[in-house]
Parts: sequence; structure tokens; C-alpha cells
Amino acid sequence: MLKMRVLTALVLLAVLLPVLFLNNFPAFAIVSIIFFAAAAWESLRLCGTSHPVVVALCWTVVFGFFLASEKASQAPLLFASCVAIWLAVFIPLLAKGLPALQSIQSRFLTGFYSIAVLGCFVAIIAAFQRSPLFLLSIMAIVWVADIGAYFSGKNFGKNKLAPSISPGKTWEGAIGGWIAVIVVALASTFFPALHDTFIARLLSHWGYAGFLACMTFLVMLSVIGDLFESQLKRRAGMKDSSNLLPGHGGVLDRIDALIPVLPLAVLIDGWL
Repeated sequence: MLKMRVLTALVLLAVLLPVLFLNNFPAFAIVSIIFFAAAAWESLRLCGTSHPVVVALCWTVVFGFFLASEKASQAPLLFASCVAIWLAVFIPLLAKGLPALQSIQSRFLTGFYSIAVLGCFVAIIAAFQRSPLFLLSIMAIVWVADIGAYFSGKNFGKNKLAPSISPGKTWEGAIGGWIAVIVVALASTFFPALHDTFIARLLSHWGYAGFLACMTFLVMLSVIGDLFESQLKRRAGMKDSSNLLPGHGGVLDRIDALIPVLPLAVLIDGWL
């Protein structure tokens, strides 16, 4: 399993890194469409949607509209809607539990989550149009939080964060991930080459207090995004969102924590 996981990661890096650092938008758009279609299909399967392939194709056409019209960087209403959905709908459902599959409430939930996935990918495009480094600087917040949470939880984890949703997550892990993000983010601001990243812009405009508050909230959202997808999988009786990425599960399993973070980060940068 570990060998397959590493092999899949190397293949993905071999595809994604050249597309990112060559700053080739057409190639990036094609890769984004493929990954969006896969994520949409997986999310619809988790939500029990009939004919998920057909519905995913419809959502992919909508995503293609943003690409073709070059409106990704001008979609603050979509990004704000995504943030509102997470705050008003998904976070309360972590405490209350999800509605039964095939219920009317579940169909509304499916629509909301589809909008959230769409907003995440449109935010990816908007961040890439600013610069590939800017996009990576936002994604790095989630990656560092995830790595820090893994090692902190493994070594110090005792108190379960959400045992009924994801038994492996602990409060110690979440706090460790937050500390790792703060330390790495502050360290990155000392490198002149990283002066135009999301983190550097945030610090220069909002100061240390604003930086700390924003980083804390983004890390919280990354944990919530991970937990919510775990909740969807548990309700659907699935271990992974799919088997599209051998050793890793599905596309949604790799981006679940990014779904709530990216729209908010791009929205904040618009304010900056």
C-alpha cells in the first residue's frame, strides 16, 4: 500500500509541477477540468445522487464556463456564498448529523456541497491566474496543517476531536497542525522570493494580530472540511470517495480540507 501511495504521488507531481511552474494556463485548465469532474462525481456518489456521471458532467460544464469566460478572479459572490454555506449549513451539521440519504434535506445538502466544490476549483483558477506561487502558498497552509496534525496526533494525541466522525483525529493533533502553520508561515515571510504570497500579503496588510486570526480560522476550516467529508463517507458506508488515486483514495479525499479554505483565502486577498 505504501509503495502504491508513493508511486501515485510521484506520478501526480510529475504531471502537476510542470503545469504549475511553466505557468501554462491552457494545460492548467485541462488538468483542472479533469480533477473537477472527478471530484464532482465522487461528491455526488457520496450524497447518493442518481446518475452521478450525468450530473457531474453538468457541473463540469458550469465550471468550464468560468474557465472560458475568464471570470474566475471576478467571482466574489460565489466565494462569499461558499463561505456562508460552510458557516450556516455544514458546520452545524457536524454537530447535528447529516439528513438521511434520499431525503429532501439531503438533496439540498447535495446542491450546497456541489456549490462548495465548484467554488473551490474556481478559487484554484483565480489564485493560479494571480500566480502559481500564490496558489501554492494557500494550499501549503492546508498541507502544513495536515502534516503537523499527523505527527502531533501520533506522538501526543489523547483527546478525540470528533470520535463519531473520524476516530483518528485528536485535539492535540489539531493544535499541533495550527502551531506548525503559524511557525512555517512566519518563517516564509523572511524570504524575499516569497514576498507576493498570500501569507506575506496578509501579514503586510493586517499585521501580526490579523495574520494570527486569519491563519487560525483557515486552519479550523481545513479541519472542518476534512471532518465533513469523513461524515459524508461514513453516512454512505464508504472508506474512500473513490479508487481513482491508488493508495490515496479519490480526488475528494485529497482536496477535502481545501474546499472551505480556498474560496475564503481568495476572497480575503480580494479585500487586501
